[in-house]
Amino acid sequence: MMTWVKQMQSAFGFPFLWLITLIYFTQGFRSFVWTAVSYQLKDILKLSPSASQFLVSIAYFPWSIKPIYGILSDCIPISGRKRVPYLIIATLFSLFPWLILGVEASLRSSHLSLTILLTLQNIGSAMSDVVVDAMIAEAVRLDRAAFAGDLQSVSWSAMALGGICGSLLGGYTLNNLQIGTIFLLFSILPTIQLLSCKQHMSRAMEYFTSLKSAICSLSKAFRQPIILRPMAWFFIAHITIPNLSTAMFYYQTEFLHLEASFLGTARVVGWCGLMLGTLTYNRYLKHMKLRSSLMWAHIGLAIMSLLDLALVFRLNVQFGISDKLMVLWGSALADAINQLKMMPFLIISGQLCPPGIEGTLFALFMSINNLGLTVNSFLGAGLASLLSISSNSFDNLHLGISVQVACTFIPIGFLYLIPKGASGMAC
Repeated sequence: MMTWVKQMQSAFGFPFLWLITLIYFTQGFRSFVWTAVSYQLKDILKLSPSASQFLVSIAYFPWSIKPIYGILSDCIPISGRKRVPYLIIATLFSLFPWLILGVEASLRSSHLSLTILLTLQNIGSAMSDVVVDAMIAEAVRLDRAAFAGDLQSVSWSAMALGGICGSLLGGYTLNNLQIGTIFLLFSILPTIQLLSCKQHMSRAMEYFTSLKSAICSLSKAFRQPIILRPMAWFFIAHITIPNLSTAMFYYQTEFLHLEASFLGTARVVGWCGLMLGTLTYNRYLKHMKLRSSLMWAHIGLAIMSLLDLALVFRLNVQFGISDKLMVLWGSALADAINQLKMMPFLIISGQLCPPGIEGTLFALFMSINNLGLTVNSFLGAGLASLLSISSNSFDNLHLGISVQVACTFIPIGFLYLIPKGASGMAC
């Protein structure tokens, strides 16, 4: 283990590893503050599951336009630099909305102001994510390409660790602190990130490109089947499956009466599942053909939805299995399976980034992913509204989950979009 750490430090340097680890840890730790947002929407604003999911979907829209941030950081340098200045700007966007929401109770109690500030905060988080992805893509070029999987594992493990800490502390603080105080506490991490950005120095001269050149290179890269076809499949895999996570959150809190501290623990187990998925992929599955791994992943996700269905039908009670155990296992396994879908695309995208447009290409891939997530979130909100699922009525929740299970198999029919011989190792 120590030998591996020394190899990584020798290849990339401590300042770079610290910065990407901190940024990904902060991204994971967002579970600390977004848990509070969920309860703010449910308990303070009294929104229905569909309305709550609709508001959050709007707030997360900045994650769907990440190529814009990538083009800016790739083509328009600030003071001769194209990465760190944008990280500083992104961190400021991430910091101030939480400070404002923490201080002004009236703003966090207004639907409009809360949506605007959460959207601004997500602009900062999404921009930060784009820039750090580009820095990783730049770092694994040429003689350091062998460390691509290792660097992705470091970043995702840091995010998982942040998620674990954020989920554990989030459940505890909700029972002991005001929501405004939670927002202020979270702002500490963006502050540390801001200070780290200012002190970070690149070890190599940065490569700049014109906007026209970037668009041409991006178009050329995007036309490669190994990039275009998996992107198309991944988008379809999202938009064909309605997301009922908010409805399930309301069901768990209002019907099953699961407390915030336990749901925080469930999210911890989910992050552990993410780490397990990352490690499992790198150790056992990166040589596996993508078509096979993605097919089995979706079969696994369908089984996880069936566990939710069993929970709603109370079948677990008949077999003496507690609700908490069902939620814990479901969270861990679902996150692990989702991570097995994500790792190959991250590695391939990083290896194929043309010089100078790392931020744009990575951002394009992730924005397609996030746009798909936004669409399936809207679909889930629409389905919940159509079935009249509310905080006081879950009679039709089983119908929504049944639709979700059926839809999970649809992307398997589009696996021909994945190049037949593609794996997580070779392009």
